[in-house]
Amino acid sequence: MDSAVTFGRLAEEIAREAGEMLLAKRPARPEVLATKSSPTDVVTALDRASEELIRDRIKAVRPDDAILGEEGGPTGEGRVRWVVDPIDGTVNFLYGVPEWAVSIAVEMDGEVIAGVVNVVPRGEVFTAVRGGGAWLAGERLSCNTGVPLERALIATGFGYESGRREVQAEVLRHVLPRVRDIRRGGSAASDLCSVAAGRVDGYYERGPQYWDYGAGGLIAAEAGARVGGLEGRPANPGLTLCAAPGLFEELHDLLLPLDPERDA
Repeated sequence: MDSAVTFGRLAEEIAREAGEMLLAKRPARPEVLATKSSPTDVVTALDRASEELIRDRIKAVRPDDAILGEEGGPTGEGRVRWVVDPIDGTVNFLYGVPEWAVSIAVEMDGEVIAGVVNVVPRGEVFTAVRGGGAWLAGERLSCNTGVPLERALIATGFGYESGRREVQAEVLRHVLPRVRDIRRGGSAASDLCSVAAGRVDGYYERGPQYWDYGAGGLIAAEAGARVGGLEGRPANPGLTLCAAPGLFEELHDLLLPLDPERDA
């Protein structure tokens, strides 16, 4: 079992099962188990239950593979690594906002070869394998092209720490007059899939972690988008950008002089 397609199918099967479990077990207001980076960055008991389910299913089939999970951190070694966000958009999940996802990416030798983002409340499962396109419900996805910056609908997100939010608000103040409008969904994985599906034209955010954009980044790229960071760097927690070629460069050049990677 070493083809991207086979890994993608397994990742999809596991992401669907985790999503079904989360829907079945989510109470009216899930209990907050702990906080992560700040009191507003929560983790629920079901975050951990979801990741445990995903890890168990992977290990049952691929016991020697490495896993990087948001809640459990890195485990194992090997040329295959699974990158897992058990609930991307935990605050949305907590409040019942229907914009959260289970995200699973599969790396081989350090390159993401398959990705699945299950936007559970919408019943939408986005998939991609490297070189095989991005897909939703049997339809191949294609990002919007030829959209100039001033007509672009741009998705973004905000951090949890107040100092970072101050900077993000300042950056947004400069971006908003230059674009069609801004959308803030609350899930980086879902936002990247929205670029892939043409629901927004672009996306930028300071702070998303690898498990947030690993799968969604591949899906967006396979739909024709460019995914990266500032000044030629790959996507990273400092800043992740995503848009069709042309708009990507315009958005990049708008953001760069604003120094969006800084924290107050």
